[in-house]
Order: sequence, then structure tokens, then C-alpha cells
Amino acid sequence: MQLWEAFALFGGGLVAGGINAIAGGGSLITFPLLVAMGLPGVAANVTNALSVAPGYASSAVASRPDLVGQGRRMLAVVPTIVVGALCGSSLLLFTPRSVFEAVVPFLVLTAAMMMAFQKRLKALAGSPKDNTPRKTAIQLQVVFFLCGVYGGYFNAGMGVLALAAVSLVLDEPLRRISALRNVFAAVVGITTVLLYSAFGPVDWLSVAVLAPATVIGGYTGARIARKLPQEVLRWTIVVFATGVAIALYLT
Repeated sequence: MQLWEAFALFGGGLVAGGINAIAGGGSLITFPLLVAMGLPGVAANVTNALSVAPGYASSAVASRPDLVGQGRRMLAVVPTIVVGALCGSSLLLFTPRSVFEAVVPFLVLTAAMMMAFQKRLKALAGSPKDNTPRKTAIQLQVVFFLCGVYGGYFNAGMGVLALAAVSLVLDEPLRRISALRNVFAAVVGITTVLLYSAFGPVDWLSVAVLAPATVIGGYTGARIARKLPQEVLRWTIVVFATGVAIALYLT
């Protein structure tokens, strides 16, 4: 790795960590960087997943004020997230990627549209306030399992997808849902680190450069997200996620 490549990766990691904390989709920056440096697609995806995982963890730590009162909820969904992430990671390592890569842009765009039309969708689906605690708990399990599979298979956009889906289930301010999303991303990240470290084609030098940068960017981004008005945060996510979908489709 040349010096300019190391600087490019570190800078990309800073930006990606912040974007992941605020909106999700920061891997759209780091994944193409790794490919541009000559890594094959699967190796770049695996290396990227390991690199951004510490940033997810730092975002979750920085989101602690908005996680107050959500402890039981987190404990209930963590095992489901782990199982989903293991399924997704196994699919990436042991099956062809061509079919899933074809639908990824549309999944991310769907997530963006879910955020854009969140109020209308909630009106059609019924207010989360009308749900019984049991119904809400079941819906959360399903949502986090499916998002875990997605995140374990292809990292980019998983935060946007999770945020959009959980917003339809929980009657909570977006900042609190975003904090829960950060925990989800951290759990997926830790799970994929364990599996990819053992079985994936990891470029450890790139991880050593990217990981510290995503930690700094993730912690800073989460603190910024807490100060953004809810509508500003929502439309920031919509705009960035739409850009992610277009870029994924074009690449």
C-alpha cells in the first residue's frame, strides 16, 4: 500500500464512519475505495465489513443518551440480529453474489422511499400506538432478523433499511430509533468480524488503516445526529440513501 492510498483510506473511513452514524450507507465510500486499490469484490466487501465494525460500535456508545429505557428491547433483539447476520455472512461466503448484487440498489432505494413516505405508510399500516406490546415485539424480531441477513450479506445501506423498517414498528422519536439502529449495526459488525476473520479473504493492512478512522468518524457523527432536528435527520437519510441506491445501480 502506497502512502497516498493509506491517506485516502483513512480520510474515507472518517467520512464513512460519520455517515453511518447519521444516515447509513458510508460503505458506499469505503467499498469502492478498496476495489479501486485492487481488491476483488468479495475481498473488498469482507475487508470493508471488518473495517467499519468498530465505527458502528463507537456510534452505539455515543448514542447512549437515546438508549435510556430501551435496555430490555435491545436484549430481546440481539440474539435475532446475530442469527440473521450469521445467515447473511454465510450466504456471502458460500454462494454466488450475482443475484443479490442485482437487487441491492432497489433494496436501498426502497428503504429511502420508506423514510420519505414514513407518515403515509404509518397511516396505511396503522399507528404503532395501536399495537399491543406482544405484536410490536414480534414485528421487531422479524424486522431485525431480515435486516441482519441483509447486513451480513452486503453492508452498504443496512442502516438505512433498518431505520426505515423499525420506524414503522416503534412509536418513538427518530433519534431514539437511530440509536437502536446503531446498536443493530454494531451487533451485525461484531458478528461478521468473527465469521469473516475465520473464513473470509481479509486484507488486514487495509483494516488497520480504516478501522481507527471509522471509530473517530462514527463517534463524532452520532453526536452530530443527536443535535439535528428530526425532520432534518429524516430528509438527510432520504437524500443520502437515494444517492447510495443510484451509485450502487451504476456500479
